[in-house]
Amino acid sequence: MKKETAIFAGGCFWCMVKPFDEQPGIISVVSGYCGGHVANPTYEQVCTETTGHAESVEITYDADIISYKDLVEIYWQIADPTDAMGQFQDRGDSYRPIIFYTNEEQKEIAEASKKALAESGIFDQPIVTKIQPATTFYPAEDYHQDFYKKNPLRFEMEESGGRAEFIKKHRK
Repeated sequence: MKKETAIFAGGCFWCMVKPFDEQPGIISVVSGYCGGHVANPTYEQVCTETTGHAESVEITYDADIISYKDLVEIYWQIADPTDAMGQFQDRGDSYRPIIFYTNEEQKEIAEASKKALAESGIFDQPIVTKIQPATTFYPAEDYHQDFYKKNPLRFEMEESGGRAEFIKKHRK
């Protein structure tokens, strides 16, 4: 097994877990916070938008089964890369879209993928998703983990707030 990690931010972390969790080769998907300057932030702190963190998912995967490039392609299908200050009904700095890279290879893959997406003409607005080095990833509180499994009805309500329509429109 070739165990690796990827970190993505793209709106509410509740809605980002399931699409990755369902893929072959995924070991775990953890909801949390990345990109900020406060150690061990709480959900309440991140919601104040003063910590610099974005709600994120940390994906541990078997790179012999699924590649980082595959994960980036899934990310483009579930996050709106044209909205710099939120995703769908989730608004604000803590919901901004970011691909956090952990090494130069991930950076190159993410940048090439972003460039290809921009050149594809799929979107009529610029691709504004940031690609930046990962900072410390802090897991969110337990009640945020596996939200779609623990609270399926609420998850459906959150999902229907725009992300589901986006996915239908842009899924290959």
